[in-house]
Amino acid sequence: MGTYNIAVIKGDGIGPDIVEQAVKVTKKIGERFGHKFNMTEALAGGAAIDAVGTALPKETVEVCKNSDAVLLGAVGGPKWDNLPGELRPERGALLGLRKELGLFANLRPAIMHRALSNASPIKHEIIGDSLDILAVRELTGGIYFGDKGYREGAYGREAYDVERYSPFEIDRIARIAFDAAMKRNKKVTSVDKANVLESSRLWRSRMEEIAKEYPEVELEHLYVDNAAMQLVRNPKQFDVIVTSNMFGDILSDEASQITGSIGMLPSASLGEGSFGLYEPIHGSAPDIAGMNIANPLATILSVSMMFKYSFGLVKEAKAVEDAVTRVLDKGIRTADIASDGAEYIGTDAMGDAVCAEI
Repeated sequence: MGTYNIAVIKGDGIGPDIVEQAVKVTKKIGERFGHKFNMTEALAGGAAIDAVGTALPKETVEVCKNSDAVLLGAVGGPKWDNLPGELRPERGALLGLRKELGLFANLRPAIMHRALSNASPIKHEIIGDSLDILAVRELTGGIYFGDKGYREGAYGREAYDVERYSPFEIDRIARIAFDAAMKRNKKVTSVDKANVLESSRLWRSRMEEIAKEYPEVELEHLYVDNAAMQLVRNPKQFDVIVTSNMFGDILSDEASQITGSIGMLPSASLGEGSFGLYEPIHGSAPDIAGMNIANPLATILSVSMMFKYSFGLVKEAKAVEDAVTRVLDKGIRTADIASDGAEYIGTDAMGDAVCAEI
């Protein structure tokens, strides 16, 4: 029995709709297992811009830092697209939270449920009935955070962005990946472009060095172009994929599409220790906000990741995952995962269905 403090950021668009269901499931787990979850709401994203003029208020950062974990819905939308880049919800809130909270590792499971296997764009003889890949993406280094700017070149004004990594940044993301693999199928695929990039050559050498600490785990290297091809050709060959910020941004999206159901996929952003931020990988979908048709399962499964990675509540995490599986096995669907012409239920009803199974 334990007490845990959670910062809850509902965000924009369907964020409030789906987070409400995730909170409902969290409370249900608390009732069943005897835990107390103290949840404090905070503003970030477009909602924060509208309320206080900034995407990430200082008060929100403090609430997050005083919590054991953060549950986030979704941020952004066309309403704020005309703001300067650094002031937009996606950059101001998401990149700001990662920086302020020291979140350097993004874990994105690409899980295909047996009941939804027909939704995958990959042929059944290749994908089978299930898929379980974990993409581990370095989150605070690389080209997204390297030196950038403009300069005069041979052909006029040119732009540049620098890909840069230190051994420290690579080593800590490597250990996250190897630790995850030890709890799975003990295989890590490190993705780089070491035939071209100096930063990738350092990446590869550090991966090999850290691998010595995990003799039970198989380490393989793939160039990023080959990895992208192999994900489509034979996705079941992968267990844990670890890679840089930009490569991870791309490959984790590709892996998510292989499952066929982006509304089903959670994510975790982790820092040192047990602190983490948990959110679905999909966007804010403002066109369906408040209509009670959004799929809350990715956010509910993000709660499962929170139980596992931040709180160490393995049984509770499995209870959520098993409840979602049973709901799907019973044919219960929201609109986005329903077959053409099939009946489906709303956001609130899906949250209730998962709670009933718990």
